[in-house]
Amino acid sequence: MSGADTFRALHHGRAPGDPLVLPGPWDAASARVFEAAGYPALATPSAGIAASLGHEDGATPADEMFAAVARIARAVDVPVSADVEGGYGLAPKELVERLLEAGAVGCNLEDSRDGVLRDARAHADWLAEVREAAGDRLFLNARVDTYVRGAPDPTAAAVERAALYVAAGADCVYPIGAPPDAIPALRAGTTGPLNVFAGVGDGPSPAELGERGATRITFGPGLQRAAARALAEIAGDLRG
Repeated sequence: MSGADTFRALHHGRAPGDPLVLPGPWDAASARVFEAAGYPALATPSAGIAASLGHEDGATPADEMFAAVARIARAVDVPVSADVEGGYGLAPKELVERLLEAGAVGCNLEDSRDGVLRDARAHADWLAEVREAAGDRLFLNARVDTYVRGAPDPTAAAVERAALYVAAGADCVYPIGAPPDAIPALRAGTTGPLNVFAGVGDGPSPAELGERGATRITFGPGLQRAAARALAEIAGDLRG
């Protein structure tokens, strides 16, 4: 079984309240910590990697992002999915080749550019091209930005977009920023796995989000930011 097949299988047959929890490593050291803790797979956060490389979120050059993903994937034996934002303007075939070269088994691809939602059908067509180029070698997580971009009736818009993206070949959809109360409606209106964002140390637990309908849980840059806060406290203590 390939790494992508192993990763894909982790998303199916899950009981309510037992979602797939995917920590977000921002470098090789954090990836090894999460692997040692027993997580079966990891999902890199683009914002967390950006911070670790000294960039603002969304400003990491493609070469640096793929190099960071490659370092993480080399450091662990579990599958690694990569957040590659909007694809960095790469043609689908090149995007797929670069992900595979980096050792990723999957990717997040978002449906807004420069803070604006893309036309849903045009984005679905692009996702279909990525799927055709990847075959079954990559797990495609289609991020849906209706909540974070202020779309009218974001839940209905997310369900509509999710249907288009699944039809285009997405393995999972990720309505980022969806409030916990919207998860049951998203679950009812969506075919296939549903990725939900969880806070670190606040809000519903992963198990509670799973009970509401989440298939998998990711944290964005939350773990990297929590680690930075902890390090700041240690640094302050060292100064007395």
